[in-house]
Amino acid sequence: VQLQASGGGLVQAGGSLRLSCAASGRTSSDYAMGWFRQSPGKEREFVTAINWSGGSTYGAASVKGRFAISRDSAKNTMYLQMNSMKPEDTAVYYCAASRRRLIASMIRNLNEYDYWGQGTEVTVSS
Repeated sequence: VQLQASGGGLVQAGGSLRLSCAASGRTSSDYAMGWFRQSPGKEREFVTAINWSGGSTYGAASVKGRFAISRDSAKNTMYLQMNSMKPEDTAVYYCAASRRRLIASMIRNLNEYDYWGQGTEVTVSS
C-alpha cells in the first residue's frame, strides 16, 4: 500500500486548508486511517483518525472543533479539513493506514499503523 499526501502550504492564522491522502496498491476499506503531525524538535503526534467503516472519528483535544477527517472509500482517499488554523498547527502532516480495525484505545497510537505517506508541510503564519 502506498499513501500520497498532498495539499499542504502556507496559510494565515484563522485560515483553512484541506489535505488529501490518496491510497494505492492493495488497499482495503477495512483499514483504519489517520493523520499525525510533527513539528521541528518534537515527536510525531496524533491529530485525528477514522475507523474502517468511516462511522467513527477521533481527534486530539487541540484540534477538536477545528479539524475534520473524512474518507471516500470509492476513491481510496482520505481528507483532513483544517479550519480556524493557528500558528501552533505548523508541522509536517503525515497520513497513515493500519491493516487492522483499530479500536478506540488503539487508534491514537502511531505504532498501530503499518503504512505512512511522505508528509506534506503546513505553515500557519501569525
